Amino acid sequence: MPETTQQEAGRGLWYGFAAYGMWGLFPLFWPLLEPGAADDILANRMVWSLVAVTLLLIVQRHWGWIRPLLRQPRRLAMLGGAAAVISVNWGVYIWGVNAGHVVETSLGYFINPLVTIAFGVLVLKERLRRAQWAAVGVGAAAVAVLTIGYGRLPWIALTLALSFATYGLLKKKVGLSGLESLAAESAFMFPFALGYLVYLEFTGRGTFGHTVAGEYGWGHTGLLVLSGVITAVPLLCFGAAAVRVPLSVLGLLQYLAPVFQFLIGIAVFHESMPPARWAGFALVWAALAVLTWDALRRVRADRAAARARTAAASAGPAGTVATGPADAPPAGPVPVRR
Repeated sequence: MPETTQQEAGRGLWYGFAAYGMWGLFPLFWPLLEPGAADDILANRMVWSLVAVTLLLIVQRHWGWIRPLLRQPRRLAMLGGAAAVISVNWGVYIWGVNAGHVVETSLGYFINPLVTIAFGVLVLKERLRRAQWAAVGVGAAAVAVLTIGYGRLPWIALTLALSFATYGLLKKKVGLSGLESLAAESAFMFPFALGYLVYLEFTGRGTFGHTVAGEYGWGHTGLLVLSGVITAVPLLCFGAAAVRVPLSVLGLLQYLAPVFQFLIGIAVFHESMPPARWAGFALVWAALAVLTWDALRRVRADRAAARARTAAASAGPAGTVATGPADAPPAGPVPVRR
């Protein structure tokens, strides 16, 4: 690999770590916004996300995508649906963290790849390989075990997984970058969120700019504003990673966020983990291990097939390697394996 390409890949890996690391540390942030209720925090996050992403677009002078999008009502409708679904995801996640269910929120993002695969079969009519069927089956068994362990259906985890898988499906169909998508979705959410914040002010439930816990709440207000920034920054890092590292690497990095969330739930918030829950999580992790192994095997097979096609294309009619004129310069730099 050329040195510049290697440097870019290394930089992309750090961007990926930063993105998923920040997402994994979110459970430490939302409790700081108490005594604001989950609906208050969610509405502020929606409003300040639009402010943050607008500033980023101004800095980048990145506006050309807006006018063509406004002429496509189908894509706009899907973006509106994506905004609604991610609002549910954000709201349930904030409530779950602040209600002491951090471990269960991590479960939602652990099982999200399995739900996404199920969506591929049910919605996109994709065909699964045997390993993928096995992973989905083990994941379903894990949900059953966890239902017994919790004494109820793990609805927080399932809501997060289903909403995020639906969001991913809609984003796939819309085809916008992360920053563009967040800007459009925030624009959809903004009037409803702003109206709800006004309602909270009139009913005395709003906390923005108010006295909190007997002290003047400028620190609390600043954290509410910061919620928009911490929504936008990981997306920027993710976008920078996505153009520098293979999707197979991003697929592995995605597990960092729920791992961090799980560890925070156990080590920081000291949430209970009886044996049945450990068993359920162990089944989820086993399903993800099968899924990851299958994905890596498929990537290696695709790369081998691509090399074989390249070799076949460069061969002459008699099977010899075709060459150019003897004095032709090399087509490009020779890759150096390090």
